[in-house]
Amino acid sequence: MSQSEIQPIQFEMAIEQIKAARHYTLSMIEDIEESHWFEQPDSCPSHIAWQVGHLAMAEYGLALFRQRGRISEDANLMPGRFRRAFQRGSEPKPDATAYPTPSEIVTTLSLVHERVLAERLEWSMEDLQTTIDQPYAVYPNRLGALLFCAHHEMIHAGQIGIMRRLLGKDPVR
Repeated sequence: MSQSEIQPIQFEMAIEQIKAARHYTLSMIEDIEESHWFEQPDSCPSHIAWQVGHLAMAEYGLALFRQRGRISEDANLMPGRFRRAFQRGSEPKPDATAYPTPSEIVTTLSLVHERVLAERLEWSMEDLQTTIDQPYAVYPNRLGALLFCAHHEMIHAGQIGIMRRLLGKDPVR
C-alpha cells in the first residue's frame, strides 16, 4: 500500500499504538517515588524525570506540532522552558532545580496526550499524507510521525524499565 492510499484503519492503529504505549509507560512509573525521579543510578546516564519529560515533549512534537504546526495555546501546553529541558540532544542533569517537579512533568505528559486524542478527530486522511522529514516510521508523512510516536515511547519505556531495576524496583512484566 503506497503512502497516497492511507486508510482510516491505519490511522486508528497508529492512535491505538500511541494509547497502548502511554498505558505501558504509566504502569512503569506509577510506583516510583518522586524522591527517586532525579536519581541517576551508577553507570546510568539518565533519570526518570528526563525520560518522562522527554516523552511529553516528543508526543507534542510528533503528534501535535508535526500534524498542525504551533498554535497560540501551545505556549501553555508545552512552554519553551519545558521543551528545551527535554528536547532531543538535551542531557539529563541530576539537579532537580533544572526541571519542573515530577507532578508537573506528569501533568504535562497527560495534557499533551489528551490534546492529541482530542485533535485527532480533526485530521483527515489527506492531512496524514503530507510529506515530512525525519523522524518518522514506515511512511515519510504525518501518519509516519504518529507511528514513530508510539515506537519512540516504547524505546523510552524500555529505558525506564532498566532504571526501575537499578532503583531496586521489580519489573512490571
